[in-house]
Parts: sequence; C-alpha cells; structure tokens
Amino acid sequence: MALIMHLLKPHTGRAAVVLPDGFLFGEEVKTTLKRELLEEFNLHTIVRLPKGVFSPYTSINTNILFFEKGTKTEEVWFFEHPYPEGYKSYSRSKPLMIQEFDREKEWWGGADRKGRRVNEYAWKVSAQEIAARNYNLDCKNPHEVKINHGDPEELMAAYLEVTQQMQAAQNALKQELVNALQQGKG
Repeated sequence: MALIMHLLKPHTGRAAVVLPDGFLFGEEVKTTLKRELLEEFNLHTIVRLPKGVFSPYTSINTNILFFEKGTKTEEVWFFEHPYPEGYKSYSRSKPLMIQEFDREKEWWGGADRKGRRVNEYAWKVSAQEIAARNYNLDCKNPHEVKINHGDPEELMAAYLEVTQQMQAAQNALKQELVNALQQGKG
C-alpha cells in the first residue's frame, strides 16, 4: 500500500486498492498509513465488500479504497455493497459478478463524483471525524437497521407466560371434547 501511495504522481495519480477489514481499524503502522492517506491524498471512497468475495481463499470482509495524490481528504464516502437477493455469502459456486456493481456505478456520480447521494448503502464521514477516531476507517453504515431482541430474562418470562396460556387452552379444549363425547354417549 505504501509503495503504491508513493509511486503516484501528484494531482494525476489515482489508485484503487483492495484491503482486508483489519487495515481499517488497525493500529501502529496502519494508523500512520491512514493518517498519511487522509493528509496527503484524497481518500474519497471506500467500498465495503461483504464476506466471501474472495472465497475460497479468505472469508473475511474486504474493502476497495479509492484515492488520489495531491489533495487533502475532506470527506470519505462509504458504500456498503449488499449481497444479491437470496445470498447469505459468496462462494466458489456463487461468486461476485461484475453486474452486481451496477448499483455502485449508478451512485458514483460521474468523473467528478458530484452526483452522489446518501442512501441506504452510502454515507459520508468527514476527515476530521476520522482523525478524532484515531484514523479508524471502520465506519459502520448508519442506515443499517439494528434489531433489538430485548432483554433475555424478559423474553423468557414472556415465553413462559405464553406457554402456560397455551397449555391452559389445550387443557380447556380437551375438557370440552371429553364433555362433548360424554354427552353424545348419554
């Protein structure tokens, strides 16, 4: 990564690099690289890829970082690439297909990237916010719906209550059937 960064020519050099999630939140040397990336380059876009894109070689999440040399980063756009309908992961038999990037291509907004809009897959974070986070680039999708399953003890109590109500209803039904059968014999 550092070699690519330094080989780029100022104001004309552009690159896209695929990196594992660990780079985004890693410390020490990774923090130094990320600081340099934000201060000496325009890290304008990170496409967050899901697990399995490089299966069977690795199942970890990966990211495509797009940057240009010569200007400081003001903000970073993030785009979370979704799985296709019905997929839970990519695999050798269900690989990532180039057509799946149509959503990103449409969102990209042309050469100047001015047509970009925040949506359920895309959001932006200021360089100042990233610097304040010690250059942690692991920015989660703020549009992702978080499911709150509730307090386990409360859920168990509700489950036991419903189970008791169901048992009482079954017992009442059995009693009604027994009564109906006895009346039919009499």
